[in-house]
Amino acid sequence: MGLYILRRLYQAVLVFLVVSGIVFSILHLSGDPIALLMPPEATPDQVEEMRRTLGLDQPLAVQYALFLKNAAQGNLGVSYHHGQSALKLVLERLPASLELVAATLVISLVLAVPVGVLAASRRGSAVDRAALLGSLIGISAPPFWIGIAFILIFCVELQWLPSSGRGTWAHLILPATSLALYRLALFIRLIRAGMLDVLTMDFIRTARSKGVSEKKVIYKHALKNTLIPFVTIAGMQMGSLLAGAIVTEKVFAWPGMGRLFLEAIGVMDFPVIIAWTLVTASIFLTMNLAVDILYVWLDPRIRHEK
Repeated sequence: MGLYILRRLYQAVLVFLVVSGIVFSILHLSGDPIALLMPPEATPDQVEEMRRTLGLDQPLAVQYALFLKNAAQGNLGVSYHHGQSALKLVLERLPASLELVAATLVISLVLAVPVGVLAASRRGSAVDRAALLGSLIGISAPPFWIGIAFILIFCVELQWLPSSGRGTWAHLILPATSLALYRLALFIRLIRAGMLDVLTMDFIRTARSKGVSEKKVIYKHALKNTLIPFVTIAGMQMGSLLAGAIVTEKVFAWPGMGRLFLEAIGVMDFPVIIAWTLVTASIFLTMNLAVDILYVWLDPRIRHEK
Protein backbone atom coordinates (compact mmCIF):
# COMPACT_ATOMS: atom_id res chain seq x y z
CA MET A 1 0.00 0.00 0.00
CA GLY A 2 2.86 2.38 0.82
CA LEU A 3 4.43 1.85 -2.61
CA TYR A 4 1.04 2.39 -4.24
CA ILE A 5 0.57 5.72 -2.43
CA LEU A 6 4.06 6.87 -3.46
CA ARG A 7 3.26 5.98 -7.06
CA ARG A 8 0.04 7.99 -6.91
CA LEU A 9 1.88 10.97 -5.42
CA TYR A 10 4.36 10.80 -8.29
CA GLN A 11 1.45 10.76 -10.74
CA ALA A 12 -0.05 13.75 -8.93
CA VAL A 13 3.13 15.77 -9.52
CA LEU A 14 2.95 14.94 -13.23
CA VAL A 15 -0.72 15.96 -13.32
CA PHE A 16 0.13 19.29 -11.68
CA LEU A 17 2.80 19.95 -14.29
CA VAL A 18 0.49 19.10 -17.19
CA VAL A 19 -2.47 21.05 -15.79
CA SER A 20 -0.42 24.11 -14.91
CA GLY A 21 1.28 24.06 -18.33
CA ILE A 22 -2.00 23.85 -20.22
CA VAL A 23 -3.73 26.55 -18.16
CA PHE A 24 -0.69 28.81 -18.21
CA SER A 25 -0.42 28.56 -22.00
CA ILE A 26 -4.13 29.08 -22.67
CA LEU A 27 -4.32 32.11 -20.39
CA HIS A 28 -1.32 33.85 -21.94
CA LEU A 29 -2.63 33.20 -25.44
CA SER A 30 -6.17 34.43 -24.62
CA GLY A 31 -5.38 38.11 -24.23
CA ASP A 32 -3.34 40.82 -22.57
CA PRO A 33 -4.31 41.65 -18.96
CA ILE A 34 -2.47 44.99 -19.23
CA ALA A 35 -5.38 46.30 -21.31
CA LEU A 36 -7.67 45.83 -18.32
CA LEU A 37 -5.22 46.91 -15.63
CA MET A 38 -4.15 50.22 -17.15
CA PRO A 39 -6.45 53.22 -17.65
CA PRO A 40 -7.24 54.28 -21.24
CA GLU A 41 -5.16 57.46 -20.88
CA ALA A 42 -1.99 55.53 -19.90
CA THR A 43 1.04 56.32 -22.07
CA PRO A 44 2.98 53.58 -23.94
CA ASP A 45 5.87 54.00 -21.50
CA GLN A 46 3.57 53.41 -18.54
CA VAL A 47 2.12 50.32 -20.22
CA GLU A 48 5.57 48.88 -20.84
CA GLU A 49 6.63 49.64 -17.29
CA MET A 50 3.61 47.76 -15.95
CA ARG A 51 4.39 44.88 -18.31
CA ARG A 52 7.95 44.68 -16.99
CA THR A 53 6.74 44.91 -13.39
CA LEU A 54 4.46 41.91 -13.87
CA GLY A 55 7.06 39.99 -15.85
CA LEU A 56 4.85 39.80 -18.93
CA ASP A 57 7.62 41.15 -21.17
CA GLN A 58 9.49 37.82 -20.94
CA PRO A 59 9.02 34.96 -23.43
CA LEU A 60 6.27 32.52 -22.48
CA ALA A 61 8.73 29.68 -21.75
CA VAL A 62 10.72 31.94 -19.39
CA GLN A 63 7.53 33.05 -17.63
CA TYR A 64 6.48 29.43 -17.13
CA ALA A 65 9.91 28.44 -15.79
CA LEU A 66 9.79 31.31 -13.29
CA PHE A 67 6.26 30.28 -12.35
CA LEU A 68 7.36 26.68 -11.63
CA LYS A 69 10.31 27.91 -9.58
CA ASN A 70 8.08 30.14 -7.46
CA ALA A 71 5.32 27.51 -7.24
CA ALA A 72 7.78 25.02 -5.76
CA GLN A 73 8.22 27.54 -2.91
CA GLY A 74 4.45 27.95 -2.46
CA ASN A 75 4.34 31.26 -4.33
CA LEU A 76 1.77 31.30 -7.13
CA GLY A 77 2.09 35.00 -7.76
CA VAL A 78 0.33 38.18 -6.72
CA SER A 79 -3.21 38.93 -7.88
CA TYR A 80 -3.25 41.66 -10.54
CA HIS A 81 -6.60 42.90 -9.29
CA HIS A 82 -6.37 42.53 -5.49
CA GLY A 83 -2.65 43.06 -5.00
CA GLN A 84 -2.45 40.08 -2.62
CA SER A 85 -1.06 36.56 -2.80
CA ALA A 86 -3.17 34.60 -5.29
CA LEU A 87 -2.88 31.39 -3.27
CA LYS A 88 -3.93 33.19 -0.08
CA LEU A 89 -7.00 34.63 -1.80
CA VAL A 90 -8.06 31.19 -3.02
CA LEU A 91 -7.43 29.47 0.31
CA GLU A 92 -9.44 32.15 2.12
CA ARG A 93 -12.43 31.21 -0.04
CA LEU A 94 -11.80 27.44 0.22
CA PRO A 95 -13.72 26.85 3.51
CA ALA A 96 -16.90 28.34 2.03
CA SER A 97 -16.64 26.14 -1.05
CA LEU A 98 -15.89 23.01 1.02
CA GLU A 99 -18.86 23.80 3.25
CA LEU A 100 -21.13 23.97 0.22
CA VAL A 101 -19.68 20.79 -1.30
CA ALA A 102 -19.93 18.86 1.99
CA ALA A 103 -23.55 19.90 2.51
CA THR A 104 -24.37 18.92 -1.07
CA LEU A 105 -22.83 15.46 -0.68
CA VAL A 106 -24.52 14.87 2.69
CA ILE A 107 -27.93 15.72 1.23
CA SER A 108 -27.27 13.54 -1.82
CA LEU A 109 -25.97 10.49 0.06
CA VAL A 110 -28.46 10.56 2.93
CA LEU A 111 -31.38 10.52 0.49
CA ALA A 112 -29.93 8.53 -2.43
CA VAL A 113 -28.85 5.37 -0.59
CA PRO A 114 -32.21 4.51 1.05
CA VAL A 115 -34.21 5.57 -2.02
CA GLY A 116 -31.98 3.60 -4.40
CA VAL A 117 -32.09 0.50 -2.17
CA LEU A 118 -35.86 0.75 -1.78
CA ALA A 119 -36.37 1.18 -5.54
CA ALA A 120 -34.19 -1.86 -6.31
CA SER A 121 -35.80 -4.08 -3.67
CA ARG A 122 -39.26 -3.18 -5.03
CA ARG A 123 -38.50 -3.23 -8.73
CA GLY A 124 -41.47 -2.33 -10.91
CA SER A 125 -43.50 -0.92 -8.04
CA ALA A 126 -44.88 2.60 -7.75
CA VAL A 127 -41.93 3.51 -5.52
CA ASP A 128 -39.47 2.34 -8.19
CA ARG A 129 -41.24 4.24 -10.96
CA ALA A 130 -41.42 7.40 -8.84
CA ALA A 131 -37.69 7.16 -8.05
CA LEU A 132 -36.82 6.77 -11.74
CA LEU A 133 -39.05 9.67 -12.76
CA GLY A 134 -37.67 11.92 -10.03
CA SER A 135 -34.07 11.03 -10.93
CA LEU A 136 -34.77 11.77 -14.61
CA ILE A 137 -36.04 15.24 -13.69
CA GLY A 138 -33.07 15.84 -11.41
CA ILE A 139 -30.53 14.89 -14.06
CA SER A 140 -32.26 16.95 -16.76
CA ALA A 141 -32.65 20.23 -14.84
CA PRO A 142 -29.53 22.47 -14.81
CA PRO A 143 -28.43 23.42 -11.26
CA PHE A 144 -28.26 27.16 -12.07
CA TRP A 145 -31.85 27.09 -13.36
CA ILE A 146 -32.96 25.25 -10.23
CA GLY A 147 -31.15 27.87 -8.15
CA ILE A 148 -32.96 30.73 -9.86
CA ALA A 149 -36.30 28.93 -9.46
CA PHE A 150 -35.58 28.38 -5.76
CA ILE A 151 -34.84 32.08 -5.28
CA LEU A 152 -38.11 33.07 -6.96
CA ILE A 153 -40.16 30.59 -4.92
CA PHE A 154 -38.56 30.51 -1.47
CA CYS A 155 -37.02 33.99 -1.31
CA VAL A 156 -39.20 36.30 -3.40
CA GLU A 157 -42.66 34.72 -3.12
CA LEU A 158 -42.61 32.87 0.22
CA GLN A 159 -39.75 34.82 1.84
CA TRP A 160 -38.73 31.79 3.89
CA LEU A 161 -34.99 31.79 3.20
CA PRO A 162 -32.26 34.31 2.33
CA SER A 163 -31.36 34.54 -1.34
CA SER A 164 -27.64 35.26 -1.00
CA GLY A 165 -24.64 35.38 1.30
CA ARG A 166 -23.20 33.02 3.90
CA GLY A 167 -23.45 32.97 7.66
CA THR A 168 -26.19 30.68 8.97
CA TRP A 169 -27.55 27.28 8.02
CA ALA A 170 -30.45 29.05 6.31
CA HIS A 171 -28.06 30.58 3.78
CA LEU A 172 -26.78 27.08 2.94
CA ILE A 173 -30.08 25.34 2.25
CA LEU A 174 -30.89 26.69 -1.21
CA PRO A 175 -27.44 26.54 -2.88
CA ALA A 176 -26.70 23.10 -1.41
CA THR A 177 -30.09 21.72 -2.43
CA SER A 178 -29.87 23.11 -5.97
CA LEU A 179 -26.46 21.47 -6.38
CA ALA A 180 -27.59 18.23 -4.70
CA LEU A 181 -30.53 17.48 -6.99
CA TYR A 182 -28.36 16.36 -9.91
CA ARG A 183 -26.07 14.27 -7.66
CA LEU A 184 -29.08 12.85 -5.84
CA ALA A 185 -30.61 11.72 -9.14
CA LEU A 186 -27.30 10.27 -10.32
CA PHE A 187 -26.66 8.42 -7.05
CA ILE A 188 -30.19 6.96 -6.95
CA ARG A 189 -29.74 5.49 -10.42
CA LEU A 190 -26.29 4.14 -9.59
CA ILE A 191 -27.42 2.53 -6.34
CA ARG A 192 -30.52 1.06 -7.98
CA ALA A 193 -28.62 -0.35 -10.96
CA GLY A 194 -25.88 -1.77 -8.75
CA MET A 195 -28.36 -3.35 -6.35
CA LEU A 196 -30.34 -4.95 -9.18
CA ASP A 197 -27.14 -6.48 -10.54
CA VAL A 198 -25.90 -7.75 -7.17
CA LEU A 199 -29.29 -9.17 -6.15
CA THR A 200 -29.12 -11.65 -9.06
CA MET A 201 -25.75 -13.10 -7.99
CA ASP A 202 -25.28 -16.59 -6.59
CA PHE A 203 -24.15 -15.54 -3.10
CA ILE A 204 -27.41 -13.62 -2.63
CA ARG A 205 -29.45 -16.69 -3.58
CA THR A 206 -27.31 -18.77 -1.22
CA ALA A 207 -27.90 -16.36 1.66
CA ARG A 208 -31.64 -16.43 1.06
CA SER A 209 -31.69 -20.22 0.84
CA LYS A 210 -29.99 -20.37 4.26
CA GLY A 211 -32.84 -18.39 5.75
CA VAL A 212 -31.03 -15.08 6.16
CA SER A 213 -33.54 -12.28 6.65
CA GLU A 214 -34.27 -10.11 3.63
CA LYS A 215 -33.16 -6.98 5.47
CA LYS A 216 -29.77 -8.53 6.24
CA VAL A 217 -29.40 -9.78 2.66
CA ILE A 218 -30.06 -6.32 1.25
CA TYR A 219 -28.11 -4.13 3.67
CA LYS A 220 -25.24 -6.40 4.73
CA HIS A 221 -24.54 -8.42 1.57
CA ALA A 222 -25.99 -6.61 -1.44
CA LEU A 223 -25.44 -2.98 -0.44
CA LYS A 224 -21.80 -3.44 0.59
CA ASN A 225 -20.95 -4.96 -2.80
CA THR A 226 -22.88 -2.21 -4.56
CA LEU A 227 -20.87 0.48 -2.76
CA ILE A 228 -17.55 -0.60 -4.33
CA PRO A 229 -18.17 1.00 -7.77
CA PHE A 230 -20.40 3.65 -6.23
CA VAL A 231 -17.59 4.98 -4.01
CA THR A 232 -15.58 5.94 -7.11
CA ILE A 233 -18.38 8.08 -8.52
CA ALA A 234 -19.20 9.67 -5.17
CA GLY A 235 -15.56 10.50 -4.52
CA MET A 236 -15.06 12.04 -7.94
CA GLN A 237 -18.22 14.08 -7.49
CA MET A 238 -16.64 15.97 -4.59
CA GLY A 239 -13.80 17.10 -6.82
CA SER A 240 -16.09 17.96 -9.70
CA LEU A 241 -18.46 19.83 -7.37
CA LEU A 242 -15.75 22.39 -6.65
CA ALA A 243 -15.68 23.20 -10.35
CA GLY A 244 -19.40 22.65 -10.91
CA ALA A 245 -20.40 24.97 -8.09
CA ILE A 246 -19.00 28.04 -9.88
CA VAL A 247 -22.29 29.19 -11.39
CA THR A 248 -24.30 28.28 -8.29
CA GLU A 249 -21.95 30.34 -6.12
CA LYS A 250 -22.49 33.25 -8.48
CA VAL A 251 -26.29 32.85 -8.46
CA PHE A 252 -26.48 32.81 -4.65
CA ALA A 253 -23.57 35.24 -4.10
CA TRP A 254 -21.84 32.51 -2.11
CA PRO A 255 -18.32 33.72 -1.17
CA GLY A 256 -16.48 30.64 -2.38
CA MET A 257 -13.62 29.84 -4.74
CA GLY A 258 -15.92 29.57 -7.75
CA ARG A 259 -17.17 33.14 -7.42
CA LEU A 260 -13.58 34.36 -7.05
CA PHE A 261 -12.64 32.36 -10.15
CA LEU A 262 -15.37 33.98 -12.24
CA GLU A 263 -14.32 37.43 -11.08
CA ALA A 264 -10.70 36.62 -11.94
CA ILE A 265 -11.68 35.58 -15.46
CA GLY A 266 -13.53 38.86 -15.94
CA VAL A 267 -10.39 40.88 -15.20
CA MET A 268 -7.90 38.32 -16.61
CA ASP A 269 -6.26 37.86 -13.22
CA PHE A 270 -3.87 35.09 -14.30
CA PRO A 271 -2.32 34.26 -10.89
CA VAL A 272 -5.72 33.78 -9.24
CA ILE A 273 -6.99 31.61 -12.11
CA ILE A 274 -3.91 29.38 -11.96
CA ALA A 275 -4.06 29.19 -8.14
CA TRP A 276 -7.73 28.16 -8.29
CA THR A 277 -6.93 25.52 -10.91
CA LEU A 278 -4.09 23.97 -8.92
CA VAL A 279 -6.00 24.00 -5.62
CA THR A 280 -8.99 22.34 -7.30
CA ALA A 281 -6.72 19.78 -8.98
CA SER A 282 -5.03 18.97 -5.66
CA ILE A 283 -8.38 18.37 -3.96
CA PHE A 284 -9.51 16.22 -6.88
CA LEU A 285 -6.34 14.11 -6.69
CA THR A 286 -6.62 13.81 -2.91
CA MET A 287 -10.18 12.55 -3.22
CA ASN A 288 -9.12 9.99 -5.83
CA LEU A 289 -6.40 8.72 -3.50
CA ALA A 290 -8.87 8.52 -0.60
CA VAL A 291 -11.28 6.57 -2.82
CA ASP A 292 -8.57 4.07 -3.75
CA ILE A 293 -7.72 3.52 -0.08
CA LEU A 294 -11.41 3.11 0.77
CA TYR A 295 -11.63 0.53 -2.02
CA VAL A 296 -9.21 -1.70 -0.12
CA TRP A 297 -11.38 -1.51 2.99
CA LEU A 298 -14.54 -2.39 1.06
CA ASP A 299 -12.93 -5.19 -0.94
CA PRO A 300 -9.75 -6.70 0.60
CA ARG A 301 -9.12 -8.62 -2.64
CA ILE A 302 -7.92 -5.37 -4.21
CA ARG A 303 -5.02 -5.27 -1.76
CA HIS A 304 -3.75 -8.61 -3.00
CA GLU A 305 -4.19 -7.64 -6.65
CA LYS A 306 -2.05 -4.55 -6.10
